Amino acid sequence: MSETTVVHLMRHGEVHNPAGVLYGRLPGYRLSEAGEGMARTAAAWFADRDVTHLVASPLERAQQTARPIADTLGLEIATDERLIEAGNSFEGKTFGVGDGAMRHPGNWWRLRNPWTPSWGEPYREIAARMLGAIDTARDAARGHAAVCVSHQLPVWTVRLHLEGRRYLHDPRRRECGLASVTSLTYDGDRLVRLEYAEPAGATDPDAVPGA
Repeated sequence: MSETTVVHLMRHGEVHNPAGVLYGRLPGYRLSEAGEGMARTAAAWFADRDVTHLVASPLERAQQTARPIADTLGLEIATDERLIEAGNSFEGKTFGVGDGAMRHPGNWWRLRNPWTPSWGEPYREIAARMLGAIDTARDAARGHAAVCVSHQLPVWTVRLHLEGRRYLHDPRRRECGLASVTSLTYDGDRLVRLEYAEPAGATDPDAVPGA
């Protein structure tokens, strides 16, 4: 007989980032006060969802987001490097769609190939490592549910892969808000349903950028 297992991919909460830089994998970026509230709200949302396994990216903001879930459910937080934020050569800089960065000659070489992308970790590699982390979490929670706390681009990239969509996309159109949950339901090892929820509410369009 097959088993139903759910793997919840959660994006971390809002980060304190007053300079508005792309912080990526840089150390020292913690949740803001609002982000801590998002994590607590999400923890309550998971309370009755039969979660037996909790794992997070090694970055501080993901570990912080996982902490209220661990406390609420009485679980330990495992760490999986495969859930980490995507590598990006623009880390530490202000860079975003519409801010003029794409017109700066110094950035043109890094922006030469949006399909890979040339400015950071290839989408295919992001998807592959996320799939590995998902498989491990699914195996650890067989017949129950797992929560994997990660970051926006890794969660969105693996969703594009699972839905058979191309990786190239407009970052402004990602359905992956702060503290959002993308839930993957498996019948045995077969994905049968993908759902999206925002336990902490929709992300403000003016939210602090970063990752």
